Amino acid sequence: MEKQQYTIAIAGTGYVGLSNAILLAQHNKVYAVDIMPEKVDMINRKQSPIEDKEIQEYLKEKDLNLTATLDGEAAYREADFVIVSTPTNYDEKTNYFDTSSVKQVIKKVMEVNDRAIIVIKSTIPVGFTKLMREKYQCKNLIFSPEFLREGKALYDNLYPSRIVVGFPQEDEALAQKAKTFAGLLAQGAIRKDMPILFTDLTEAEAIKLFANTYLAMRVSFFNELDTYAETKGLNARQIIEGMSLDPRIGNYYNNPSFGYGGYCLPKDTKQLLANFQDVPNDVIKAVVNSNQTRKAFIADRVLKKAGFPQKQDVVIGIYRLTMKANSDNFRASSIQGVMRNIQNQGVEVIIYEPTLKEDVFSGVQVVHDFEEFVAAADVIIANRMDDKLEKVKDKVYTRDIYGKDS
Repeated sequence: MEKQQYTIAIAGTGYVGLSNAILLAQHNKVYAVDIMPEKVDMINRKQSPIEDKEIQEYLKEKDLNLTATLDGEAAYREADFVIVSTPTNYDEKTNYFDTSSVKQVIKKVMEVNDRAIIVIKSTIPVGFTKLMREKYQCKNLIFSPEFLREGKALYDNLYPSRIVVGFPQEDEALAQKAKTFAGLLAQGAIRKDMPILFTDLTEAEAIKLFANTYLAMRVSFFNELDTYAETKGLNARQIIEGMSLDPRIGNYYNNPSFGYGGYCLPKDTKQLLANFQDVPNDVIKAVVNSNQTRKAFIADRVLKKAGFPQKQDVVIGIYRLTMKANSDNFRASSIQGVMRNIQNQGVEVIIYEPTLKEDVFSGVQVVHDFEEFVAAADVIIANRMDDKLEKVKDKVYTRDIYGKDS
């Protein structure tokens, strides 16, 4: 790729937006656009507004051509590329991602700079980019999926498993722009041998949703194995290790948990199932349903450990709401589903979550002092084990075998 500096505007400074901003600001002029003044201020002071060790290190130590701004219009007007990485939460009522923020950015860019190449990196339904190209007559709109882990977003951009860019294959001029964009991502990465795949628009969207649904399926499979083992009094670890020695299965994404959760897997699996509305399927539906089944099972086992219902005045402690190590994300965390199932039985629940400043979360008391939390709880449930819990492990209920996130 020729060594030319581009001006890039990035809408949204969550895990996707900020990690891409830092990756690209090593060699290009980057504007990180957000609507929250506190986040803009933190980034300009070289402080990360999200939990990610590499992001914080790069902000403080690297010479980045990065400016955070509230003025999206000015940033878009100057940009060669505009990356859309705004949130697209799943709406349970419509069975569809809320893509309103993505649409707003596309419309604004079209108003102020119709020559810019707009790259959607937000997770979207299959077929969305083609619809937007037609609706807004936006010929410069392409899609490039992200494959990031919470708390490891910049690392996964620096060492990408692959780079995928989708665009209309018959548009030769746009093909060159898409290849330039892929080259910019590769230029900022430390890994230099990653596969780069160019596909049609809708295929690129499908890659993201099917990949995450496969990972959710794998999580669900090992969770159901663990459910069987615990119910039958078997050693789940021995079974998993014996299976994982098969190279076709492998030793990854096999650590039992309370269910899959976080930013991507719950919403992506539901969106893919919605896309299957007129297509026969069994597996995708089962992946979505299995997560609820697992949470209900875990809640039942926790209550049994506490002696409920024979003992009525029990208190269940929730140790940490976050999904993964080095993450500050509570969104759709599986332990919250377990918590709700326990509450539905009329049992008192308390939470220990050091990142929370509030005294109440979702109607549940937050106990800020760890020793007070431990003393008050009859059973402590932890999706992932922690050294802090070792001294009270007789109270702890967890299905964590390997002490890792996946």
